[in-house]
Amino acid sequence: MTDAQYTSLPPWPNAYPASGAGATLKHLNEDFIVTELPLQLPSGEGEHIWLDIEKNGANTAFVAQQLAEAAGVQERDVGYAGLKDRYAITRQWFSIYLPNGKGEGKGEGKGETPDLTVLQHPEFKVLSQSRHLKKLRPGDLQGNRFRILLRDVTGDRDAIEANLAAVASQGVPNYFGAQRFGFDGGNVEQGRAMLAREIRVRNPKKKGIYLSAVRSFVFNEVLALRIQQGLWGKTLPGDVMDEAGLPTGPLWGRGRVSTADQAQALENGVAQAHATLCDGMEHAGLDQERRALVARPADMSWEWPQADQLSLTFSLPAGTYATSVLNEILRTTEPDRHTENEPADGLHEGLPVR
Repeated sequence: MTDAQYTSLPPWPNAYPASGAGATLKHLNEDFIVTELPLQLPSGEGEHIWLDIEKNGANTAFVAQQLAEAAGVQERDVGYAGLKDRYAITRQWFSIYLPNGKGEGKGEGKGETPDLTVLQHPEFKVLSQSRHLKKLRPGDLQGNRFRILLRDVTGDRDAIEANLAAVASQGVPNYFGAQRFGFDGGNVEQGRAMLAREIRVRNPKKKGIYLSAVRSFVFNEVLALRIQQGLWGKTLPGDVMDEAGLPTGPLWGRGRVSTADQAQALENGVAQAHATLCDGMEHAGLDQERRALVARPADMSWEWPQADQLSLTFSLPAGTYATSVLNEILRTTEPDRHTENEPADGLHEGLPVR
């Protein structure tokens, strides 16, 4: 793909040979269970109420709206660490800024702390609440624990097992998932038009979505080029390594890339191919940052409950996608209800946008 052609996402390559297998993902909400791994637990005191919530069939933004209404506060007073998929059973923390005397929760007098554990809703339930000193903000989590049941599995089990073993031992390309880019990748083209000043975007939230899509796209292009050049699992001269000793790729912004030699030449080549995007991000005020090129699922295990069912369990750090793991194992399809353009896998955190 060359600059100014962003009407669809390119077929970014896999790290491992295709198994040729397929399966159905999220036939039922309980086939995709996500548990947020928090950075910390509430201390029991402070101006914020923290809520441990399990949702089934609701997206994160909807739950936040319902909590704001129940507590009698503005939506901006509700915080959460990351978006979680609607078509799943997910458990995550929310926070509400509610110092004594603020808010008018339903059934409570002004100044009293509402008991939100009694809140009744068919799509979510409040498991517990406690006070804490800080608001939850995007990215305030260690990661997520996934339990996924794939149904209607077809193909060679030996090939599937081979890819499972490779993923467990070597990790997967840390691509940003397709949901990051909107329907058919449309957020990238909108971001290009915005950065090229062909359109004017006034809504700060929408502007952030477009910048995230553009930045993620350039990162994926760098990662894809390395795989195409046979560099998966290898380091290049001049690579910048993360704390785990794995190579990183650029989250584009102002300043020179911190790589050198061959790694810098590869990244600058991608930037030149997408000059409108990269120049635009620099002028938008984003700073150069780094992201791991490899995602390694932790505590990964799997079993076959039935001949055509594969059950997977693993944890991923914040900002990485379960779909990146699944894509290296087999091809998945979802019911038609998943055609809506909304976040999945929980993971819009991990990409700083200023």
